[in-house]
Amino acid sequence: MRTTSMNRAIQTNFSSRHKPTDCRTGAHCRSWLDCASHMHQAMTVTEPKSDVALRRILLATDFSSCSERALQYAVSVARHYDATLYLAHVVSAETPTAAPTTASRPALRRAEQEMANLLTSGVLRGVPHQVLLSTGVLWDCLQKIITENSVDLVVVGTHGRTGVRKLMLGSAAEEIFRKSPCPVLTVGPQVHHEAPSSIRFQQILYACDLTPAAERATAYALSLAREFRAQLTILHAISDTETTRSGRREAMRRNVVAQLQALLPAEPRAEYSTQLLAAFGPAPTVILDRARALGADLIVMGVRRTASFPGHLPPATTYQVVCEAPCPVFTVRTEETQA
Repeated sequence: MRTTSMNRAIQTNFSSRHKPTDCRTGAHCRSWLDCASHMHQAMTVTEPKSDVALRRILLATDFSSCSERALQYAVSVARHYDATLYLAHVVSAETPTAAPTTASRPALRRAEQEMANLLTSGVLRGVPHQVLLSTGVLWDCLQKIITENSVDLVVVGTHGRTGVRKLMLGSAAEEIFRKSPCPVLTVGPQVHHEAPSSIRFQQILYACDLTPAAERATAYALSLAREFRAQLTILHAISDTETTRSGRREAMRRNVVAQLQALLPAEPRAEYSTQLLAAFGPAPTVILDRARALGADLIVMGVRRTASFPGHLPPATTYQVVCEAPCPVFTVRTEETQA
């Protein structure tokens, strides 16, 4: 695959044919400062194929240290899948319908400089890439990019705000992984190690809630295990209620393991090995404890789309796991719409 040189990459990615587009109309803008955003477009969810094909990967970056770690994973995954990497940054508009104002100019200039620095750093060497700078509402702009480029995976870093700070500020990462029609790889604040140049997910933990809506997440978990020839642990957390404390725990555990077994192909697959676990306790605690015990390098979870934003107290299971996980979390949005 042809690789664009760094000098040429800067010229190409900031050329007129890659000018920002208005997130509302899709028209080319005369300059970065002409880009406005207010877009509502229905997204369609397609079932994944038998094997994951991540050919178009989108990194949503704010140039923070969290985004730097996410960039490392995005580049590594793109190399593994021989994928094109889209690097997107959105400069927030003052209101959803407002065109950029003079106040946006310094932020846009800083964003252009940050992107130029990234392109010349060498981190993207060998990875086909394209830069996308927009001004507008974060999710509206990202949704348009995902749709127009048929993105297969979004990668994002998060600061992991919780409690009152999250209630006040919300979570951009949570909004992305709850609304994205394609899977999202979130790199949380507890992921301290750098991604290897050649990614290897050898220990994959799939936290399965055993609902019909989890079918997409199951398909991705199995496909990732095949792709990386990984040890796949499928885990279900059982709520430790009064009913489960009355002597029925072992029977419930066996029943859950049987349901997990039903998720697997009838014929054993040589590409990966599996273990099935059922554990009692709060789901975030069960998932995080098991991830640490396994030394997991990837957690897979299904996630429901919530009906409202911003954040809430207490944090939802998926967001809590993302904030505290020692490894990236690969989320797949389900078809359900309730919180």
